[in-house]
Amino acid sequence: LDKKKQVVITGSNASLLSKDLGTRLTGRHLRFELFPFSFKEFLELNQEKPGIKAFEKYFIQGGFPEYLKNQKIEILQELLNDIIARDIVARYALRNAKTIKEMAVYLLTNTGKEFSFNALKKTFGLGSINTVIAFISYLEDSYLLFTIPKFDYSLKKQLINQKKVYSIDNGLSNANSVSFSQDIGRMLENIVFLNLRKKYKQVFYFKEKKECDFLVKEKDKITIAIQACYELTEENKEREISGLIEALEEFKLNEGLIITYNQADEIKTNNKKIFIKPAWKWLLEK
Repeated sequence: LDKKKQVVITGSNASLLSKDLGTRLTGRHLRFELFPFSFKEFLELNQEKPGIKAFEKYFIQGGFPEYLKNQKIEILQELLNDIIARDIVARYALRNAKTIKEMAVYLLTNTGKEFSFNALKKTFGLGSINTVIAFISYLEDSYLLFTIPKFDYSLKKQLINQKKVYSIDNGLSNANSVSFSQDIGRMLENIVFLNLRKKYKQVFYFKEKKECDFLVKEKDKITIAIQACYELTEENKEREISGLIEALEEFKLNEGLIITYNQADEIKTNNKKIFIKPAWKWLLEK
């Protein structure tokens, strides 16, 4: 840099710059996050036209380029093993490698679900909640998974409340867990989360009387409320819409969004406008 050269440093771990190089490069670097392929990149790689058929593949296969090219499930299984072995176990000199692998698979399988540190401590027989908190942070730093908090105006409550977990990639979760692929609703929710996380740093879930899957905060204001629902039916329609309406009213928003697998519609209710969009179309929007 001092010689006016441009330098690009890549790595698989979030702490690459923050811990190892941060002191040398403070104020002198720009950080970019690279995710597995988006739906648009998936289409370009496979030279396919946008549509529900292409989305069906992306929905299950995810976006890791090497796997998309070779279609060998072992690639995604080894990827998980390598990240845990190199980015976590070796890096932090952990003795219980088996436990953190089991926790990773458990969380990747339970995408979209709430979890508590205490429940994880009991499930995996760990002696301390601090160990659980450390393990979760290692998994997040290695970009295997993300956690989002329940929105609360109190930062203290936000830290205490249960969080929700999401996977870096549907294909990775499918390859390492049998049960993940059986819950298509949560697979869709995961894709919606990833698209939001690529664009926004502050994503929350909302839960008061009802529930709304995602809130986006920009600066100090909630600007977007989104519900993810595989298919709106007579049984779930009222629940999904009322959860979104509650969030819209709480944050004084006029419009909300329900992302579905392949339904489109527009609803006006409670002086609010709700757009229902197929995920594959929403993913291609700028």
